[in-house]
Amino acid sequence: MGEQTEKSWLRRRMESGLRKGLLHAYETIQVDPSRFLMQLRVAYGLPVTSFQGVYSVSVSQLDDIAREVVQSGSKLALAEGAGLGLGGFLTIVPDLSLLACITMRTIQKLSLVYGFEYNTEQETSELWIAAASAAGVDLSRDLFERQVVKRFVPRVIQRIAAKASQEVVEKWAGRMVPLASSVVGAGLNYYFVRAWGERAALHFRQKHLRARDQTEPAGLPAPRTVDAPR
Repeated sequence: MGEQTEKSWLRRRMESGLRKGLLHAYETIQVDPSRFLMQLRVAYGLPVTSFQGVYSVSVSQLDDIAREVVQSGSKLALAEGAGLGLGGFLTIVPDLSLLACITMRTIQKLSLVYGFEYNTEQETSELWIAAASAAGVDLSRDLFERQVVKRFVPRVIQRIAAKASQEVVEKWAGRMVPLASSVVGAGLNYYFVRAWGERAALHFRQKHLRARDQTEPAGLPAPRTVDAPR
């Protein structure tokens, strides 16, 4: 009984931290598309002047960049988890808030890699649909409200936070031991961002291929597909 109570408390703390971080990411933290476009051109050598230009780039090259984006976000989450993890359960909420922000910035970058900006309310809704997909949340009953972003996104955030906290509470129980929490926090953060990033990348890749198919000249073969991330 005591163990179940402890897990219930831990889950509520996790859900609170994730919700706060995701709301903060929605309200204030966004990857600047123009700066990221410059990064794609300079750091990755993409010959594009706009995000529409990525449709003229080979899909395999976009996949390579997406993997690097996920790897970079995972490493950042690892470092953050190792630092705040030293506080054990006392730092769970701030740790998860930062983890949520890192995860959303990674998803935003993946969206841009595959040519999807988030300048309009509809595009913002699509970004959060991708985040929900990465979290394994079924939004089929909520999609009719996606045009009303101010109502749709907070509801999606709540469902993502509830789902994620339920899935990881068992693993994060190791954070209750301060001496081990730094190592546990670092490892869990790394795999959390990597798993969400891989699923989000697959979501955007499939969406990118559908958009590319619609503009593919008749007679040319469709772009190749890849297996789902492990």
